[in-house]
Amino acid sequence: MRALVFDGQLRLAELPEPVPVAGEALIRVEYAAICNTDLELTRGYMGFAGVPGHEFVGTVVSAGRLQGKLVVGEINCPCGDCALCRRGLPTHCAGRSVLGIAGRQGAFAEYLVLPEANLHVVPDTVAPEAAVFVEPLAAALQIFEQVKVPPRDRVFLFGTGKLGMLVAMVLQQRGCDYRAFNRNPRKVDKARELGLHCDLLTDLPPDAQADIAIDCTGSPEGFALALSHLRPRGIVILKTTVASPPAVDLNRIVINEITVIGSRCGPFAPALKMLADGSIKVRPLISEVMPFTRALDAFAAAGRGDCFKIILKF
Repeated sequence: MRALVFDGQLRLAELPEPVPVAGEALIRVEYAAICNTDLELTRGYMGFAGVPGHEFVGTVVSAGRLQGKLVVGEINCPCGDCALCRRGLPTHCAGRSVLGIAGRQGAFAEYLVLPEANLHVVPDTVAPEAAVFVEPLAAALQIFEQVKVPPRDRVFLFGTGKLGMLVAMVLQQRGCDYRAFNRNPRKVDKARELGLHCDLLTDLPPDAQADIAIDCTGSPEGFALALSHLRPRGIVILKTTVASPPAVDLNRIVINEITVIGSRCGPFAPALKMLADGSIKVRPLISEVMPFTRALDAFAAAGRGDCFKIILKF
């Protein structure tokens, strides 16, 4: 099968088709999207080598109850038997593999395998190109699984890129008192075109403070930036993973009694519902759909500062 491989450099290659074990499904990938984590993997994050990619939609081709169905898949594959799994925390299973990130070949290939339990059927009302947004939209929704955001609380969102725009959409859909910020004027303009509350970072007064600050910058500086605009006893939510470790003044966290929350994968079912009922519209976030044969060009485009979502079509 055709695949995009990273082994110190990105390259297109021919690999054997994966073989599912008991309880797994073989999936033919239809579309797969490039996210910031994929870019960071090629910069050294996680010491990754293999086939990246975890935002996908595909058709189940192996026998089983889902054969022929168009599906998306949760990326964490837990053991199901360890203490964390038994406590209902399978995404933190120490023995888990993670699609396209750790221990499991990813979605930038013609075929992938995932446990059947990880799969969600895509409703007929959701276009395949939109379905690739389920995983990052679920990650945006995870914020509300972890933190209660009272209507009176002021929220600052830093970064309106591939994930940040979805977080802004969810904040708006939930009626939150929020403001998003970005350094890139084109991304600010795009957010405003979609009716989102977004300003240039340079327009944020140095002494402005929020009750909750969310880092979606995709940069090592994002954590410190969010902390600098947080009131005492505020909450900072980290959605960014980067290859370079951030430099953060821990004294500020201690003195101001800041709560730091790491936030990762989220619930697929409500994400699918929001796409199906149109409460979240993702088509404006698609910068380009490119054939898989142009995967290297797609990665180069996805790394541009003014780019949103690049989707590969198989």
